[in-house]
Amino acid sequence: MNPQLAEGPFEPTVESLAGFEVPDWFRDAKLGIWSHWGPQSVPRFGDWYARNMYREGSEQYRYHVRTYGHPSRFGYKDVVALWRAERFDPEELMDRYVAAGAKYFVAQAVHHDNFLNYDSGLHRWNSARVGPRRDIVAAWRRAAVARGLPFGLSEHLGASFSWFATNKGADKEGPYKGVPYDGTDPSYQDLYLPNEEHYSEKSEPVQTPWYTPNTWWHRRWLALVTEMIDKFHPDLLYTDGHLPFDSDGYAAGAQAVAHLYNTSAAAHGGVNQAVYTQKTRDPKLVRIGVLDIERSQEPDIRPDPWQTDTCVGGWFYDVRARYKTPEHVLEILVDVVAKNGNLLLNIPQRPDGTIDDECSFLLDEMARWISVCGEGIFGTRPFRVFGEGPSRVVIDGFREDQVQWTPEDIRFTQRDNTLYAFLMRWPSGGSTLIRSLTSDDSVRSVRLLGYGDVGWEQTADGLRVRLPDSGPAGQLNCLAIELARAVADG
Repeated sequence: MNPQLAEGPFEPTVESLAGFEVPDWFRDAKLGIWSHWGPQSVPRFGDWYARNMYREGSEQYRYHVRTYGHPSRFGYKDVVALWRAERFDPEELMDRYVAAGAKYFVAQAVHHDNFLNYDSGLHRWNSARVGPRRDIVAAWRRAAVARGLPFGLSEHLGASFSWFATNKGADKEGPYKGVPYDGTDPSYQDLYLPNEEHYSEKSEPVQTPWYTPNTWWHRRWLALVTEMIDKFHPDLLYTDGHLPFDSDGYAAGAQAVAHLYNTSAAAHGGVNQAVYTQKTRDPKLVRIGVLDIERSQEPDIRPDPWQTDTCVGGWFYDVRARYKTPEHVLEILVDVVAKNGNLLLNIPQRPDGTIDDECSFLLDEMARWISVCGEGIFGTRPFRVFGEGPSRVVIDGFREDQVQWTPEDIRFTQRDNTLYAFLMRWPSGGSTLIRSLTSDDSVRSVRLLGYGDVGWEQTADGLRVRLPDSGPAGQLNCLAIELARAVADG
């Protein structure tokens, strides 16, 4: 379990990895689609199912007992065998994603459930040997590469050792009181893990620590993540958490990231083109890659590119989920890009691999909007301010409330000497005033994307633009303002 690590410009230290520079492909891409999909989609009952089915009294436990039977008899090993992915068509889905504006694609390699979505030589619990009998990640990669999309992987494995310890328990009451769950069966320890040290009878929603101090697991994690990198050569690697396991002197996380970057550099003339994303604001660690913010974002322009990851509904398919509307998703995209960020959007898949009608509709609506306003998104950089107007997103944990935008709310991006001004709500008075453009910003022309040239005048108050009665892209539209010279960015 000692992987061969690539040599190159990066050493496996935080200090060396801090020399990371964000590649242009990521800065230009702005929108990625994520397949956060695996056997936990089988029950169609939401995220963290593999953990919560072993938490007596939880909603997913009750659903599991009443649908499949008690987890001492029908456990997660039996759930993964039900995953068939029998209608999974990555080619058709990738075409939809590209049409909706995706400029990169991320496939889930493994979630906290310790089940791999690819053909592994190190772990028998994988999609090529159990369930679908198919290398899911390889199929996604072929489809993405064929369409010229950078391909990424997400790994959620670091937390698995403690997260999955609920399978070592037993009911405290009822007909199965004291009967151990199947996670105690040594025949399946390679799936359920030798993690008794993290079992707690309280079974809190988050088992602490998120990253175990168990060094056997640190080495196991590194071996599996190295295998993923070597098999798929990802352009992006997403870790669900902060850099794993670098507090015990073994530096497994730094070794994995150095291997990712050095492998990429070897394939690109000595220059790394891969991106590592993690969820930490530690000023020392954040420099080794790109900051990822789950289901939230930044209040202002961040100097370095960053990413928010979110989902249309739940992370795994959930029949109870309320979906974001197309308008909500596009508003998030615009607001994030104006602040120097990228949006990574999960489209939930049913266990058979298909997406439902609501998701198909959302993608079609995104495609229509992108065909009109995409010029102001892709390949742009932030303006000196991200926007103007009274409205702001609420930044509070995982809240993603849709903002009640007003016609005064505008978000900006720019490319060369073109400033893009996104009107978050269509004005009713036949014009809009952009106060951030002063008399020092000499305007040459103004286009309404999807419509054509429109009238304008510069005043002491800003740039007044005359508009038609309705916007060609619905409520959220974009003006392309050509300036005499490029403006300084944020």
